[in-house]
Amino acid sequence: MQHWIYYDSKTGNVDRFVHKLEACTGWSIRRISEDLSISQPGHLITFTTGRGEVPAVTDKFMRQNHNLIQSVSASGNKNWGMNYGRAADTVAAIYQVPVLFKFELSGTGADVQKFINKINEYHEHHSNKRWQHSQEVDTPE
Repeated sequence: MQHWIYYDSKTGNVDRFVHKLEACTGWSIRRISEDLSISQPGHLITFTTGRGEVPAVTDKFMRQNHNLIQSVSASGNKNWGMNYGRAADTVAAIYQVPVLFKFELSGTGADVQKFINKINEYHEHHSNKRWQHSQEVDTPE
């Protein structure tokens, strides 16, 4: 299955993470912009800025495309304490999407593998839910 990953990066940390991800998976990776309109469902990776805020580009992108975003992940710095990866928590709360993963700076190889596993688990779970629902609908009375 082809997965779509949309991302926002300021300092290059998320950019480095998604390039490691792309090298391991071949998934479709697309950097977002304020005016990008997407047609494929996918997962968002962003960064946390300031005191835990959502980046402006991510905010504008989500306002236009939230209906196709399946989960959110964020890069952060653990030195920020409670604000570590907080952009993911904020996006999740506003748009009712799950926080999939948080990683520090550009992430490690282990972080990339954990992210891959979480994406695959997400799709396996949601595929099974659709299958179970179709079985309930198609069952003769």
